Amino acid sequence: MMTKSTRLLLAAAALALTLAYVFPLWHIALQAPQYPEGLGLYIAVNQVTGEKPQDLNSINNLNHYIGMKVITPADIPELRFMPWLLAGLIGVGVVAAAAGRRWMLYGFATLFVLGSVAGLYDFWRWGYDYGHNLDPHAIIKIPGMTYQPPLIGSKQLLNFHATSLPATGGWILIVAVTLAVLLSVREFRLARRAPAEA
Repeated sequence: MMTKSTRLLLAAAALALTLAYVFPLWHIALQAPQYPEGLGLYIAVNQVTGEKPQDLNSINNLNHYIGMKVITPADIPELRFMPWLLAGLIGVGVVAAAAGRRWMLYGFATLFVLGSVAGLYDFWRWGYDYGHNLDPHAIIKIPGMTYQPPLIGSKQLLNFHATSLPATGGWILIVAVTLAVLLSVREFRLARRAPAEA
């Protein structure tokens, strides 16, 4: 059985994931001389919105000139099933904390890590598709130029400086998955010292 402190921390980590329904997971910021106030996108568990009311529309208008597809949140299937996947993960974590079984903690941590890696890969793939699969009839065409935003960090895209980093919800998920892994390591070590408790 897990220790009481592990069960409490696990429950806290699982319940903290509910905040991802409130706060956005990721933020992409664009800076350019013609946009001194900047443009930005917030990516949430179920929607993509502009940092400011007109930002998404402005970004789509700019993308039209270079041949990028329109960013239409309703056409992104991940935004429909991600809330349900997150709810399932929260449920697994809460049940594991209530049951106190170590194998359930390991299962939660494994699902969380795999889900995080899959989510980052899907985000990268989404950015790759938008930045590479360009309309050949675009108004502005620069041979060899692609417009994939960075997964994490900054990148120059023509005269735009793009920065992509976790937003509040993303940092909460990072803390929660780190805690889940650390708790798993802790309980695994305790189990090795006292196999009869496992």
